[in-house]
Amino acid sequence: MARPTGRRWGWLRGYGRGDLSSDAAAGLTIAVMLVPQGMAYAMLAGLPPVIGLYASVIPLAVYAFLGSSRHLAVGPVAMVSLLTLAACARLAPPGSPEYVRLVLLLALMVGLIQLAAGLLRFGFLINFFSHAVIGGFTAAAALVIALSQVRHLMGVDGGGGHSVLELVKEIAGGAGDIHLPTLVLGIASIAGMVGLRKIYPRLPSAILFVIAGSLLAWAWGGLGIRTVGEVPRGLPPLSLPSFNPLAIQELFLDALAIVFVSFMESISVAKYMAAKSGYKVDPNRELIGLGAANIAGAFFSGYPVTGGFSRTAVNHQAGARTQMASLVTAGLILLTLLLLTPLFYHLPNAVLGAIIIVAVVGLIDARDALHLFRVKKSDGAILLITFVCTLGVGLDRGLLIGMVFSLGLFIWRSSHPHTAELGYLENEGVFRNVSRYPEVTRNPAVLILRPDASLFFANMKFLEDRLAGDLSGRPGVKLILLDLSGVNDIDAVSIDELEELMEAYAHQGIRFAFAGMKGPVRDLVDHAGWGKKYGETYQYLSIPHALAAFGYSNGGGTGAPGSGTPRP
Repeated sequence: MARPTGRRWGWLRGYGRGDLSSDAAAGLTIAVMLVPQGMAYAMLAGLPPVIGLYASVIPLAVYAFLGSSRHLAVGPVAMVSLLTLAACARLAPPGSPEYVRLVLLLALMVGLIQLAAGLLRFGFLINFFSHAVIGGFTAAAALVIALSQVRHLMGVDGGGGHSVLELVKEIAGGAGDIHLPTLVLGIASIAGMVGLRKIYPRLPSAILFVIAGSLLAWAWGGLGIRTVGEVPRGLPPLSLPSFNPLAIQELFLDALAIVFVSFMESISVAKYMAAKSGYKVDPNRELIGLGAANIAGAFFSGYPVTGGFSRTAVNHQAGARTQMASLVTAGLILLTLLLLTPLFYHLPNAVLGAIIIVAVVGLIDARDALHLFRVKKSDGAILLITFVCTLGVGLDRGLLIGMVFSLGLFIWRSSHPHTAELGYLENEGVFRNVSRYPEVTRNPAVLILRPDASLFFANMKFLEDRLAGDLSGRPGVKLILLDLSGVNDIDAVSIDELEELMEAYAHQGIRFAFAGMKGPVRDLVDHAGWGKKYGETYQYLSIPHALAAFGYSNGGGTGAPGSGTPRP
């Protein structure tokens, strides 16, 4: 097996011959999958099917050299294809020369954003976006994608809708024009692929139905089943994206949405496969690899690509050991373009639509939604909001709404940190949350609070209100003791506001003390001059140390003052 290395292209310099047979077998398997999928997804994006093959050659090879995952199968995917259609169909009719140039521009913009993010080491930012948003968006997108292909199964025109309501309206409007042979072929293809997948999961059922459907359309041409038609033969041609400034402005938010969705899809499956195989992927290198792949696609007649769930899983199961498997796939698709494109002339659109439907229905995971609702209802609500909005208003706006709600929830949680009042649990000799342990003892002269989050400008008002609320019913409190063991950081604004609180409560005869302050936090308050201002009142190692220093026992009442002061 090839030795792992962090260097780019390092896998190629240290490539072992023993890996070649496994990589070749995996590359062949993925090529068999990618040929029909690439054509189907290009059609989903409003492009000629051959562009799906173009997008599976140069971009795939570029990623193989620059990416960090050994198993990620880069190429056209369903969600990015539909996002591409939603973005560019606003500006030009799908399939028109101007539409193709806009798609190339979109690929270039996606690639440049990804490349810049990788070079600036922004890969960590992906951790701030909620899994609930991705789950809701993925399920809704899968449903939208499946509905968008129903017209191909029906053999009718349409395809202008990007939301469920629009698509259902189109389907209902075309119900009277259903072409029965096409419908029978489409339904039979779906049933056959689902059945074969259950019985023989490793069998490339898509390519089998591509062959069978093409033979059927060729033998019974009089049935009127719509087919792909002529597919150009040859190398991916050089292309030039549109550089219309207005188009760049119009597509910018769509490009950001594709960057987000494609990277989430890619990095999640790449990390999963890396963990199973005992190596790590670098999010920044992934951004660089995907960015370079999309930039290359923009100049070689492709469209936006990313790593796909299903193909990557099959690549791993088929025994791929290095990125050489991706180069084998790219080479085989190139051979297909050079030699085999005439064979696709009779390929029915209904079969391609069936391939897409079967591929995306598996992305609808009701168990994931139920799990989120069961564990934390707010996360389940974010998933549901994203799902409903994506269905109702379209993919790009639905994703944006979900992200806004997710970030809003994150901000709300940050500004309302869990804060517990503590009391003494005498049987165990520890301090615990009074709401969870009502049997604890509270000293009427001491209020002990433990904020369980870093303190910064946005949550200090919450802490101030919490203090005022707790003190309003306890006129005998003479000491506020803040247990800062759960605080990892504090900003300058919070330090200033704590000083103002201490000064305000001092006029009411209430003192402040701090326990369990971590080293980095203590360093910050030292810089603020707390050593001179407040002496040792913020340096107590624990709650008992602080209570003893002020003459209070753990359980209530007063005790002899003790030396509760730690070394600074």
